[in-house]
Amino acid sequence: MFVDFLQVYLPIIINILLIVFLIIAIIIGIKLSDLIDKFNHVADSVNDKLDSLNGLFKAIDFATDKVNNITNKIVDTIVSTISKIFGRKSKKIKLDEEDL
Repeated sequence: MFVDFLQVYLPIIINILLIVFLIIAIIIGIKLSDLIDKFNHVADSVNDKLDSLNGLFKAIDFATDKVNNITNKIVDTIVSTISKIFGRKSKKIKLDEEDL
């Protein structure tokens, strides 16, 4: 009797559960599609904002390059001046030592 019940009603119950599962899967798929659309909209918005700041970043990069070049020239000048000053003294010391 129980076996007859399972043979008749079990396929019906399984089919109903599969239909419910399919409906839930379709609803989740639609929700995920909407979520992906919203994510793409946010990503496009962020990309547009970054593109608008691109000019600012280029200007900052140009300015830092120029400041770096100027400071390098100043440091090179100072180092060469100091090396000339100390280079003369060391040459004088070597000449004095050779005379002895």
